[in-house]
Parts: sequence; structure tokens; C-alpha cells
Amino acid sequence: MQIIQQVLFVLLAGAASWLFYKKASEIKRNILLGKEEDLTDQPSVRWRNVVLLALGQKKMFLNPLVAVLHFVIYAGFIIINIEVLEIVLDGILGKHRLFAEPLGSFYTFLINSFEWLAVGVIVVCVIFLSRRNINKLKRFISKDLNGWPRSDANYILITEIVLMSLFITMNAADRALQLNGNEHYHDTGNFFFSGLLAPSLQSFGDGTLVAIERACWWLHIVGIFAFLNYLPYSKHLHILLAFPNAYYARLDAPGKMRNMPSVQNEVLYAMQPELAPADAAPPARFGAKDVMDLSWKNLLDAYSCTECGRCTAACPANGTGKLLSPRKIMMATRDRLEEVGKNINQNGSFQDDGKSLLHDYISVEELRACTTCNACVQECPVSISPLDIITELRRSLIMEESNAPQEWNGMFSNTENNFAPWKFSPDERDQWATA
Repeated sequence: MQIIQQVLFVLLAGAASWLFYKKASEIKRNILLGKEEDLTDQPSVRWRNVVLLALGQKKMFLNPLVAVLHFVIYAGFIIINIEVLEIVLDGILGKHRLFAEPLGSFYTFLINSFEWLAVGVIVVCVIFLSRRNINKLKRFISKDLNGWPRSDANYILITEIVLMSLFITMNAADRALQLNGNEHYHDTGNFFFSGLLAPSLQSFGDGTLVAIERACWWLHIVGIFAFLNYLPYSKHLHILLAFPNAYYARLDAPGKMRNMPSVQNEVLYAMQPELAPADAAPPARFGAKDVMDLSWKNLLDAYSCTECGRCTAACPANGTGKLLSPRKIMMATRDRLEEVGKNINQNGSFQDDGKSLLHDYISVEELRACTTCNACVQECPVSISPLDIITELRRSLIMEESNAPQEWNGMFSNTENNFAPWKFSPDERDQWATA
């Protein structure tokens, strides 16, 4: 019977790992559809970003109470994985509490700490569910989250409550069997929360307790494997991608826009034709129309988005009722990238589907509403820049499609002719001072 359980566990673990690897490989491929961009300079600053932003959640602590609550869930996810390691090894080797004997009394301390974390996670998840569904904070009831995104957040919180409850119940049944003197359940010491529950379970009898303990054990690890494979389809992928996204964050001064070398060269060659190479090719495309025209960092940003809505809450355009929502920009980019990925899966390579990120997923009205104030970038806790995507799409809109409001065209013309946005000669620029 034991060997059958071991074989089933190994098959389950292998299938879960393979499915996760398959989807993770697809996501990596999708991200690398973007254009090349070198973001490897200043490694010490980048590692500092990883520690402060991804690991330490520095920006979250602008709101200390919410930050502490979020950190409890985050710490629970990271630290309780040590307990998952024991479960996995127990399942493969056919053991029970493999680490108990070598770790001795420290094992009791360790599992007790995990139980406190587990209860903390349950409490925080209940609070977060209330904020989303009872208190209904503005950024959580936005139309951006209609449909699957709103359900996704609730599913994750409920799943975490269930997994942590299974962990506590498993330990309580285990402890009750220890107190009953069952020969297969050796004394590991008392854990605080499961220890409180264990005496009330002793009356069930060893057969029932073993069934409860084994059922919780299997449901807990199956739930974790299921969560692992749900992660790549969920906004909670940021749990993993926040780290590389923080490392590869752009280190330019906030708000600094990147010039387009192709445009700079065109101007340079017009002014000094002798510098133009004989085989100079015209620029392939200005800005970005679809996800393949963005950089790989833009696409990593899309997959790293937590959908928390802090960017949209800080956006002055959104605050005045305009259509722009930086969160929706990121969600739309990820949706389009996923659709492109499915196209590649079906056809072997991307086949034109008559759609593009610009127009089909993100509208002209959204792009024109952006003031490029950088508030969305400043607010993002995981170093995402919706502004980069907005400016690239807007460049395509104007430079490829000549699609700009008349007011903008007037400004462009004045800047070209008068070196300023205003419609008067540069020689007259200072006359206001003598009027």
C-alpha cells in the first residue's frame, strides 16, 4: 500500500512539474518576442532594487497597515515552502515527518512558527476578501476588473485559506494520534494552534484520525501542485516575476523619455548628408503597433502586473474621468501577448490574425489622455512602467498613422518652425518682458 502511494505521489509531482515547466517556457518565449534591450548595467543598484522592492516591498510600506498585512501573506508563501519541502520528500521516500528526528526540538519551534504564519495568512486573507467584496474599495470595483480578473483575486484568497486550514487540521490530527500513543505517529512536541484542537479530536479513534490526517496531507499537497499550475494563468504570477522585474528595472531618471535613434539619424543625415552610410536602410517602424514591437522588458512588465490598481488610482487623467487606466494598459498588453502565444502554439509561428495591440486592445482615446506625468510608474510596487508602452504606441499612432488631434499638429508645426510650441517668431519671444 505504501509503495502505491509513493508511486502515485511521484507521478503527481512529475505531472505538476512538467505542466508548470511547459507553461513557464511559453511565457518566457512570449516575453522574448519583444525587441532586444540591454538592462544589465549597474548590477549593484539592480540587486539593491531586488532586495528593497521585490523582497522588502519598500513601496508597499507607504501604507504601513496594508503593507504589514500583505507581508504576512508574502512571508507565509515563502517560508511555509520549507514545510512543503518536507511533505514532498515524505511523499517520495514514504516517510512521515522526515525532518523531525534530525532537527529535534528545533523542528517543534519551526512547525510552530509555520502554524502562527498559517493562522496569520488566514486572518489576512479574510480581511482582504472583505476589502474587495464588502468594503469594495474603489480600485477593486473598477470596470478594469470585470469578469475573470475579479474572480481570480477571490479564488486565490479562498485557496490560501483552504490550504492553511488543511495544514492546521493535518497537524491537529497528527498530534491527537501522538497523544493516543499510535505507534506510527511519534511525539514531535506540541504546536500551539493544532495543539489546542488535538484534545477535541482524540475521541474519534485512531482509524478516523489517520483518515483525517492522510486526507488533509493529500489535499494540502495536491492543492499546492494545483496552485503551482494556476499561477502562470493568474495575476499572482507576480509572486515569481517581481524579482526579475525589479532587477531589470530601467535606472534612468524618473520620467526621462528615450530618444529614437532612427529619428535622430534621419535628422543628422538631413543636416550632414556626408555622414549617411551608402547602404543606410530606412527605419522599419516608428514606435509600436503590436506586442512584438515593444521591448522584452515591456512584455515582462505585462506579466508582472499585480492588478492592484495603485497606478490607476494615482493617474490624474483617470481621476478626472478620462478613459485612460494604466492598469488596463498592462492587462490589455498581457491579454494580447497571450493571444499571440496561442497563435504561435497553433501555427508553429505567428500568423497575422488581423489584430494589433493598438486599436484592438488599447484605444486612441486612452493614449491621448496620458499626460506622461510618471505617477503610474512612481506608484507601482514592482517596477512596472505603463508609460513606456503608452509612449511607444503613441509614437506609432502619430509617426506611422499621422493620427493626432489638430491641436497637437499645430504644436508640432510651431515647434518645427519656431522652435517653441507657440505661434510667433523666436525673435519676438522676449517681448512680453518689455510690454
